[in-house]
Amino acid sequence: MNDRVAKVEQFVLTIPREVPYLGALRPGEEANSKGYFVRRGNRTVYPSFDRNVLLRITTRDGLIGWGETYGLVAPRATMEIISDLLAGFVIGRDPLDAAVIHDDLYDLMRVRGYTGGFYLDALAAVDIALWDIAAQRLGVPLFKLLGGQRRDRIPAYLSGLPKPDRAARAALALEWQAKGFNAFKFASPVADDGVSAEMRTLREKLGPEAKIACDMHWAQKAFEAKAMIRSMEPHGLWFAEAPVAPEDLDGLADVAAGVSTPVAAGEEWRTAFDAASRLSRRACAILQPEMGHKGITEFMRIAALAQAHHVEIIPHATIGIGIFLAASLHASTAAANVTCHEFQHSIVEPNRRFLDGEILCEAGAYSVPSGTGLGVRPSAEALKRLEV
Repeated sequence: MNDRVAKVEQFVLTIPREVPYLGALRPGEEANSKGYFVRRGNRTVYPSFDRNVLLRITTRDGLIGWGETYGLVAPRATMEIISDLLAGFVIGRDPLDAAVIHDDLYDLMRVRGYTGGFYLDALAAVDIALWDIAAQRLGVPLFKLLGGQRRDRIPAYLSGLPKPDRAARAALALEWQAKGFNAFKFASPVADDGVSAEMRTLREKLGPEAKIACDMHWAQKAFEAKAMIRSMEPHGLWFAEAPVAPEDLDGLADVAAGVSTPVAAGEEWRTAFDAASRLSRRACAILQPEMGHKGITEFMRIAALAQAHHVEIIPHATIGIGIFLAASLHASTAAANVTCHEFQHSIVEPNRRFLDGEILCEAGAYSVPSGTGLGVRPSAEALKRLEV
């Protein structure tokens, strides 16, 4: 039980896509020389490919843990934070002290204002890999270290309908409904006919029992968001995600108090401190922790806050080959108040070849991960593509 971290290595993995995330480029959207483009609907940069940062930690006894975080843009910024700073304070540490190590690394830069962004993305990858090793060393699935197994399956909603028009998006949702999925989320920046029309069409096609949510992509002022949500409410809106800019805490609280629909937020947060400042304002009814931005330690702390405030958890999970998605499923298996989990079919399905170990999402639910640790690791094909 005296094993220690011996090596920390970071890599970038880029995966080509035929169609960018959220669907084909709209008029006025064009990729630059780096492959980046800006969605006009939310003024946010996206890559025309999938890309993530992978982390491999090896112990003196030869155990290997994998972490993963976002590498959508400027991935080498995250990698440099790991290689130049974090790795030197992780080598020689005991992976069973994962949460302690997390806090030590967080403390290194907190008084300089580095409490989010690339710094916490880098820390998330380290944290996931350490927890993976800790569970492997004890020979148990990760969720056993996080409090135990609360559920056998995790309900899932289908996220994103990457088709060019409203009718095609509704048809795609109908295809997945036939596969056993009955919860869906569409994105307002690509709802070209407006969110009310999008919502109405989906409701007509999917029927009265389907759950339908709208991702509003932080693109509205509070008064605009309230009007948009109210226009969708007659069609049975499940939840409204990210209605205002991330820094507009009072605006988020204003929207939550001004509509009947539950407001969801939290994808972009990094820490429990971010969650606490929203929960104290009653600014959302659903928390959406994103494992790739937070890591396991902060995810579980946010889950504990949600339980204490009687708030639902519906985790967010987007870009990646499945390492941090597996971590999110382990945490969701153990955490109280988890009612559903995002399923990014347009990413998970085509990228399965880059993962050894199964992440199954069938008939509207994820299976609980099996095996020791995370139960997954990059495949041989993924390893061939890694860039240092």
